[in-house]
Amino acid sequence: MGLPSEKEKGKGPFFASCSIEDAVGMVRHHPIPCMFGLSLLFFMGVEYTLSMVPSTSAPLDIGFILTHRLHTILASRLALNSFLAALNTVFVGMQTIYILWTFLVEGRPRPTIAALFMFTCRGILGYSTQLPLPEGFLGSGVDFPVGNVSFYLFFSGHVAGSMIASLDMRRMRRYEMAWAFDVLNVLQGIRLLASRGHYTIDLAAGVGAGFVFDILAGQYEESKRHVVVQQQKIQ
Repeated sequence: MGLPSEKEKGKGPFFASCSIEDAVGMVRHHPIPCMFGLSLLFFMGVEYTLSMVPSTSAPLDIGFILTHRLHTILASRLALNSFLAALNTVFVGMQTIYILWTFLVEGRPRPTIAALFMFTCRGILGYSTQLPLPEGFLGSGVDFPVGNVSFYLFFSGHVAGSMIASLDMRRMRRYEMAWAFDVLNVLQGIRLLASRGHYTIDLAAGVGAGFVFDILAGQYEESKRHVVVQQQKIQ
């Protein structure tokens, strides 16, 4: 069973014409939306029955729980923490170089536009709701921002920048580079959680932001091409 066509939508309520076979076909041909529907019911049950975290307690973060052992290791070995922070800073430099390279050398501004959109939005959101620094934060002078200065927690610019670069690599069929960036991004996320430099939601939102702002940058480019075409037609 496929989704209803435009003509079929005008024949009355969609559910009125459904049969058991149609329902089975929906599950067979559209398993992902059906799975999302079940997850909606599950998480509604979880949300309405969980005990809220008191305002006097630290936030409950599953990522922090999963990386507790690694956090303990880094807290007892600050040199290792600084070494991983330095590697992470190198990775941020790789993202920056690639994004600037696409614009300055290859003449493709989409990743740069996406990054500018992303960091502007991150600045607005990060300033609007300033989250408390996670307990047990392990800073380092070689981490980015360099010097262990203040920074926005929501959302992760580290993760979003890597996603923007990775998406562009896939668009240009640089698949090996894209997979390498994705692996490094996952390792970066684990390191940020273990050092308590970000909450889990910061990283998840960073992934989404990378996709969203890449799409917006593409739409911006397309709108500018449309304007140029219209101007050429007028001339």
